[in-house]
Amino acid sequence: MRKELTESYGYIFEDELINEIEKVGHKINVAEGDVLIEYGQDVTHMPLLLDGAIKILRQDKEGDELLLYFLEIGDSCSMTMNCCIGKSKSEIKAIAEKNSVLFLIPVEYMSIWMKKYKSWTSFVFESYNNRFNELLEAIDNLAFVNLHDRLYKYLKNKVVVNKSALIEITHQDIAYDLNTSRVVISRLLKALEKEGKIELSRNKLEVLEF
Repeated sequence: MRKELTESYGYIFEDELINEIEKVGHKINVAEGDVLIEYGQDVTHMPLLLDGAIKILRQDKEGDELLLYFLEIGDSCSMTMNCCIGKSKSEIKAIAEKNSVLFLIPVEYMSIWMKKYKSWTSFVFESYNNRFNELLEAIDNLAFVNLHDRLYKYLKNKVVVNKSALIEITHQDIAYDLNTSRVVISRLLKALEKEGKIELSRNKLEVLEF
């Protein structure tokens, strides 16, 4: 376990903190599509991602969901951190983008390590900063970027987090993530295919340009 923690976070945390993380936390394996946390759920642990990728969703008052950002190896979720610190219920849903490995840390250690380790404090603030910038980008995309370009950017992000140009996904799943209809997504995917940017097949597609 220590080897995995060191490989993913050793460049961030000192040995003493790695020792404590290993002592108080525990590892879990999740399959693609597993829901890690739901809206309104009590947050008892903070995740450190060791392998795989997680997508973070937000729900509006009508119950529609929108993809906020992806978590990759070496990341943690700042919105989960916020719930941990404020002892509030989850305002996001986290779903495994692919088979993933996480290390869960009890929430009470958040404040303890903030006082004890500078590297932990820096990690927390850096996570907030990265996620804040991604949220601003998501807002900009909604306000200023047309759906055609948002879809193409979404597909390129999928390539990055999955480390593969071949994406296995349905048109309906894409529509859920981008908060639109399957019919619209199907039309836009056909347009991207005609532009030579993707190649479509049943329940999968390949991104040709990224």
